[in-house]
Amino acid sequence: MTSWTEAYTCDFGYVGKSRINYYNWSGIFCFPRTRSVSRGHFVTAYKGNTMYKFTKLSILSALCFFLIHSVAWGQEHHKKPTQAVVIAAFGTTVPEALAGILNVRDRMRQQYPNTEIRIAFTSNMIRGIWHKRQHDPEYVKANPSIPQEILGVEGPLATIANLQDDGFTTILVQPTHVTLGEEYLDLVSYVQGLASIHTIKTKNQPFKQLVIGRPALGTMGDVHPYPQDIELVAKSLSADIAQATKADSALVYMGHGNDFFPSGGSYLQFADTMNRLNPEVKTYIGSVEGFPGLDYVIAQLKRDKVRKVLLKPFLTVAGDHARNDMAGPEATSWKSILSKEGFEVTPVLQGLGEVDSFADVFVHHLVELAKDNGIQLD
Repeated sequence: MTSWTEAYTCDFGYVGKSRINYYNWSGIFCFPRTRSVSRGHFVTAYKGNTMYKFTKLSILSALCFFLIHSVAWGQEHHKKPTQAVVIAAFGTTVPEALAGILNVRDRMRQQYPNTEIRIAFTSNMIRGIWHKRQHDPEYVKANPSIPQEILGVEGPLATIANLQDDGFTTILVQPTHVTLGEEYLDLVSYVQGLASIHTIKTKNQPFKQLVIGRPALGTMGDVHPYPQDIELVAKSLSADIAQATKADSALVYMGHGNDFFPSGGSYLQFADTMNRLNPEVKTYIGSVEGFPGLDYVIAQLKRDKVRKVLLKPFLTVAGDHARNDMAGPEATSWKSILSKEGFEVTPVLQGLGEVDSFADVFVHHLVELAKDNGIQLD
């Protein structure tokens, strides 16, 4: 004799007088049921054998459904990103000065934690020195804090090519140059050259997008007026003003400059902006190469009857120029020359990139670069 099992009753409304198959939901599984209809009174029962077979089939179907959709969801949400950022710095051979570059990298990673970010050095000489150190076991052992990405650092061309080989087709290059000068314009030429590659078949294009950002003090054009960038940099250095105020000193910056490129204008406009925003502290700036030189700065200091000077590098890193040309013991250093001229000099060996607020200027430029080109970074 066939056994019957009593089940939960659901009222779906009037169904007539005939025996009709219905469904009853239990959790996520749907079981068939039959109703005996007699004068509006419903009696529900399951046939044990049929219920078991259908339940088993329902469970298997549900598991397959969720498995397929879980795999699809996983593929969609774990899809490998194709966007990457290259931080293009001139570089430094001084281990202690690396903080100016690594801090910029760290600030960018905080902004975009899921984006691939790599460092490139534009200086062939500096890269060569690090590569030699990389293969010196004693040096590596004595300097465990230096990351492998510095020891094996590549140039911007190689870094971009390696990213492309790794499947990144949308690449943003953000320089850490302070001014629009020779190094920056050479880098622009590299990037634009690669971006100009056009293959016969669209699918073979090496890059979907390859774009470059602007230096700290801005660049040409009306999209992002450079005076706004100069003011952004000036505001980011408020701690220097506080330090100079506390020391009752004037603030003197040493920039890099160039003997073959007119880069002095942006320096002088920066100093003018600092003096406008912070009239309580006199700010001056000169460059190692080109105009304005140290002699120009000394003439201004004497004109304004300044006696005490807080001397700082206007460079992303406090590397060789800062430690030797600016604050070195040699008679030709800025510190020595200023001291000989009668000024009380306090040098500070801190690269601009070590200051979070200044490093964030490059983050700001990267954010706008992505926005300008419709690129979504995570």
